[in-house]
Amino acid sequence: VQLQASGGGLVQAGDSLRLSCAASGRTVVVTAVGWFRQAPGKEREFVAAISWRGGSTNYADSVKGRFTISRDNAKNTVYLEMNSLKPEDTAVYYCAAETRLVPNVLITNTPRYWGKGTLVTVSS
Repeated sequence: VQLQASGGGLVQAGDSLRLSCAASGRTVVVTAVGWFRQAPGKEREFVAAISWRGGSTNYADSVKGRFTISRDNAKNTVYLEMNSLKPEDTAVYYCAAETRLVPNVLITNTPRYWGKGTLVTVSS
């Protein structure tokens, strides 16, 4: 499975941005796709995830109400709509694909496939 993330950029606080993650290859093995981010000097953290076939979603508390994850099955693409961006949202954002089925967990912290990151910079 190959993942291609795009859509990052430089925006001002309060602005919106939409990230895309296009999946290709053997996507039949994918159970969920998620977004993670890593800010300078910090550890990578979970942002949001969506099941690959169902409607389940999950969000980090820090982005609930501001970010929305969605999926276009026809395009094999997952989107992350980010609204009301804050300077603390500045990070490299990575999309990842999970292939395991874990009870009550959409995506683990170690999904099998990762895309290259896309940088989001939010200025104050």
